[in-house]
Amino acid sequence: MPIPPESLISESFLRSSGPGGQNVNKVATAVELRFDVGAWEITTDVKQRLRNLAGSRMTIDDVLVIQAREHRSQAKNREAARARLMELLARAAVAPRKRRPTRPSGAAREKRLVQKKMRGQAKRQRRGSIDD
Repeated sequence: MPIPPESLISESFLRSSGPGGQNVNKVATAVELRFDVGAWEITTDVKQRLRNLAGSRMTIDDVLVIQAREHRSQAKNREAARARLMELLARAAVAPRKRRPTRPSGAAREKRLVQKKMRGQAKRQRRGSIDD
């Protein structure tokens, strides 16, 4: 999968919640990465797989939004967001394998029929006679 051009990626920084003490109240360490999937020149099937994988992170106008706020530093959150983007793109690039329909073997069919006969026989034995 080719690396997306920087022109399609935009980042904004916002204040993060979580650990960090006073740093949380002063510094915008959380990263919101936006990637314009619609403008990227890739095949439609890869785009569709990316939309499916992204789920609610994809906006109506085909912009993928990734937020990273797990680290206390802006640089680490930036790296984490970009790593998540690359991982998502790599997963979308791999086409799922086609399912080859299979049939049960003759022995498996025979085993199923034998078990069915035994179940029916057990149920027949449980029945009480009408004369009782």
